[in-house]
Amino acid sequence: MKRKVYLVQFVLLFVLLFTTGARVHLNAQEPYKPTWNSLKTHQTPQWLKDGKFGIYTHWGIYSVPAQGPNATWYANSVYTKPDGPARKHFEENYGKLTPDFGYKDFIPKFTGSKFNADEWADLFQKAGARFAGPVAEHHDGFAMWDTKYSEWNAAKMGPKRDVVGELAKAIKKRNMKFVTAFHHAEQWFYFPTYDKRYDSGNPKYSGLYGPIHEKGALPDKAFLDKWEGKIIEVIDKYDPDFIWFDFGLRIITDSYKQDMLAYFYNHAAKNNKEVVVTYKSHDLPPFAGLLDWELGQEPDLTYYDWITDTSIDNGEGWGYVKGLGFKSVDNLVDNLVDRVSKNGYLLLNVGPMPDGSIPEEAKEKLLGLGKWLQMNGEAIYGTTTWGIAGEGPTKLGKPSGNGFNEKNDIAYTGQDIRFTVKDNNMYATVLDWPGEKVLIKSFAPKGTNWSGLYPSEIASVTMLGDGKELKWEITSEGMSIETPKTKPCDYAFVFKIVRKSPFK
Repeated sequence: MKRKVYLVQFVLLFVLLFTTGARVHLNAQEPYKPTWNSLKTHQTPQWLKDGKFGIYTHWGIYSVPAQGPNATWYANSVYTKPDGPARKHFEENYGKLTPDFGYKDFIPKFTGSKFNADEWADLFQKAGARFAGPVAEHHDGFAMWDTKYSEWNAAKMGPKRDVVGELAKAIKKRNMKFVTAFHHAEQWFYFPTYDKRYDSGNPKYSGLYGPIHEKGALPDKAFLDKWEGKIIEVIDKYDPDFIWFDFGLRIITDSYKQDMLAYFYNHAAKNNKEVVVTYKSHDLPPFAGLLDWELGQEPDLTYYDWITDTSIDNGEGWGYVKGLGFKSVDNLVDNLVDRVSKNGYLLLNVGPMPDGSIPEEAKEKLLGLGKWLQMNGEAIYGTTTWGIAGEGPTKLGKPSGNGFNEKNDIAYTGQDIRFTVKDNNMYATVLDWPGEKVLIKSFAPKGTNWSGLYPSEIASVTMLGDGKELKWEITSEGMSIETPKTKPCDYAFVFKIVRKSPFK
C-alpha cells in the first residue's frame, strides 16, 4: 500500500515539475526564499560596484525596417496606429497587413550574415566595458537563443545562430560579466492578437505574436509559465551575471517574480558567484534588485545605488535606425562621470544592423570612450562616492516616471566638477577645460559646514595623463590648482589628489 502511495506522490511531483513553468523550491537550505523579505537581502555585486560601465545590444527583427524614432516599437505602431507614419511606411515599402502577411515576414531579411560575437566582444572590451551582452528577447516575441519554448528564435530562423550563446562565450572569454536583457513580458500587449484582420490575430503565428486574447485581458497562467520558463532556461544554459528587465515586469504577478528571482539568486549562490537584477521604478520592491533609470540619471548623490540604461544613438532609436546620429564622445564621457559620482552605473546600448555589423560611427564613439577610460579610468573603476557628487552651474531635473531626464545637448563647463575617491586618492573630474587654473569651491574651509580638505593632508596633485605635480593652494574661496601647459586628452580632465593623514 505504501509503495502505491509513494508512486502516486512521485507521479504527481513529476507532473507538477514538468507541466508548469513556475519553479518548485524543494531545497530548504537555499539562501533565498521566494518572498520579498528574503529577496531584499540580496546585495549589489562588488564587480558592478567596481566595474561601473557596461554595454548591451538591441538586435532583432526590428533592425530590418530600421525605422524610428524608436525602432523597437515600430511594429507596435504599424499594427495599432492605422493612420500613423509607421503603418504608412510599412504599406508603401512592403505591402498591406493581412491575416498572412506582416512583421514576421522581415525574418528572412534578418540575416546576421556579418555577425561575429568575438568582434563585438573585442569592441566592447576596447570601449572599456566591464559587463556586456544582448537583449535576449524583445517585445516582439523573437528569442535570440536556441529555446525549447518557441520555434520563433534566431537559432532556427533569420541568422540561424544562437546569438545569446555565442555572445556568452565570447564575452566571458574576455573576463567581462555577461548581461541578458528581457522585454518579453510586453509581448502580451505589444501586438493586437485580438484583431483577426492581421497576421497577429492568426493562431498559426501565435508563437511569435503571443497568445490570442481579448484587449485588456490579464496574462494567463500559460503566458506566465512561458515567461518564467524562458528566463530559467537562459539562466541554466548561459549562466548570466546580470539580468535586465524592461517595464513589462509590472504585469507579472508577484509569485512569478519572486520565484524567478529566488531561482536566479540561488543558482548564483550555488555557483559561488555574484549576480544582479535591474528593474524599472515600482516594478519590484526597493532593494529586491537594482533600480534602473531609462535615459535618466539622479540630479544629486544618492544613498542607494542605481543604474542608467541609455543609448549611443542621438535619440531613442535603441535598435538600428537608418540615418540616426550618435552622441558625441564628450557627451558619453561626461554622462558616465556624472553618474558614477552620484552612486550610479551606466549600461550603454548599441543597435547593430540586420547583417550583424555595428555601424562605423558607433564603433568610433565607443573607441573614443575607451581611449578616455584607458587614460582616466582610475577615476572611474573601483571608486566610490565622496560626501557630495560635485559642484558647478549645470543642473539636471529629477527623473520622471522611469527616468527620461537625460539631455543629449547638455554642455558642461569648466566649472562643473565631479568627485570620486579610492583609497587615499581623491579624483576631481572637470567636465570641460577650465583654463590656466581651476577653482574647486567645495574644498574651501567654511566652519562647521566645511567638508573640504585640510591643506596639511594633501601629499600631491597631478592630472591623469600628464603626471607632473601641479601648483595648488587652499584659500577661503576654495582649492585653486594650476593646469598643465597642454591638455592630456580631449574631454573631461581628472585631477588626482593624493592624501595623507594631516597630523602624521
